[in-house]
Amino acid sequence: ASSREPDVNGLRSSTLLHLFSHIEFIKQQMARDNVQFVRFESIDLHGVSRSKNVPSRFFHEKAIHGVAMPRSYLELTLNPKDNELDYINATNFNCDIILNPDLSTFRILPWTEQTARVICDSFTVLGNPLMTSPRHIAKKQLSQLQDNGFSLHSAFTYEFCIYGITEVVNSKTISFPAATILNNHDQTFIQELIEGMYYAGANIESFSSSSGPGQMEITFHPVFGIDAADSAFTFRTGIKEVAKKYNYVASFFSESGFYNSGALSHSLWDLNGQKNLFSAGYGVEELSDIGKNWLSGLLAHTAAISCLMAPTTSCRKPYSKYSKESKETVNAKWAYNDNSCAFNVKCHGGKGTHIENKLSSATANPYLVLAATVAAGLDGVKRGLRYDDMLQEENYTADLKHSSVPLKLEDALVALEKDSCIKEALGETFIRYFVAMKHYELETEEMDSERNKCLGYFI
Repeated sequence: ASSREPDVNGLRSSTLLHLFSHIEFIKQQMARDNVQFVRFESIDLHGVSRSKNVPSRFFHEKAIHGVAMPRSYLELTLNPKDNELDYINATNFNCDIILNPDLSTFRILPWTEQTARVICDSFTVLGNPLMTSPRHIAKKQLSQLQDNGFSLHSAFTYEFCIYGITEVVNSKTISFPAATILNNHDQTFIQELIEGMYYAGANIESFSSSSGPGQMEITFHPVFGIDAADSAFTFRTGIKEVAKKYNYVASFFSESGFYNSGALSHSLWDLNGQKNLFSAGYGVEELSDIGKNWLSGLLAHTAAISCLMAPTTSCRKPYSKYSKESKETVNAKWAYNDNSCAFNVKCHGGKGTHIENKLSSATANPYLVLAATVAAGLDGVKRGLRYDDMLQEENYTADLKHSSVPLKLEDALVALEKDSCIKEALGETFIRYFVAMKHYELETEEMDSERNKCLGYFI
């Protein structure tokens, strides 16, 4: 032990030296651009930004020691009846957690004066990762990929709605769709949004109108690792702030009869990011064997991961489009180049072969969407699953339930609790907390005040 101690101390010194060097570099950048405030930002379970603003003179201290925040800001409200659970109790829920900044995510925000932001990871005061932290869960799954010799190349595509300033009609507050946005008439808004996002770390590849009134669609440029979810998180906050400057309101919320999707396009690559392992060859419309295993894993765990992909009652309603009959579940379908399927395999274009996970809604937490996709796909690769072959057979009944999507959120939560693979991958602590939180939301969703509060929260 004593012979190894100098190496440990040397490693610790090297790490500290790198940290201080990085902090000094950021401080010089802040001085050059006259940054007065830094936003230490984390994501809650609903995918919404929760942050603390720190004057720039305290940045050095907070970058080293972190910023304290009440745990309840990130874990949200639970039913008081759940307090008897070991993990979910008042003592834990009301304590502080520490936001430690990931300095590689430091960016100056172009749409806000003299302000920068840095994405943070959440820890307990004893230095342990917060087990309910979506970013920690996603990074853990990406680490599992790396341990198996793989890397993930992915990008989100989001639909969202742009509304004009709310008006009072017959004593009710109504937000009308911003019709001018549909035809891209407000180029100033769009250009500031796209350019601002690029400098904030979210590289938008395309921006267009979508099918609904005031509905827009953006696609990010694919990247490796956690950056895909970081970009989505950056956009979800930034679009609201930029829209507000132009007297618009941006919302990812899925209202009754109206749906905003949040697809995750992804492909599996080797560890060095040199070869797309989904590709069976140039110009071939077929997945490789590993790609088929990965897709089969997604199908096998569809029921469980669907409540992470579509976490509210309203955003699950579009699932019923897969069947006109009144059922408890519908089958998640896949196909080559078919945008109506839950899993759309694309083998054309410059991005190479990739799978679009279209189960997800725009209200879902991007880190949880990424983590659940990796957990399900990697299990298919490890076990060599081939459910795609079974789906092509006519006489299949026993295993088709693996690709079913529960239409009710309650049933999806049951499926999540029963799926030992997903539970182990994402952590039993997180699963228990997520399920308890969703049950509480289901109990209160019929109340108009709660519904309005939820809509305002996601807006």
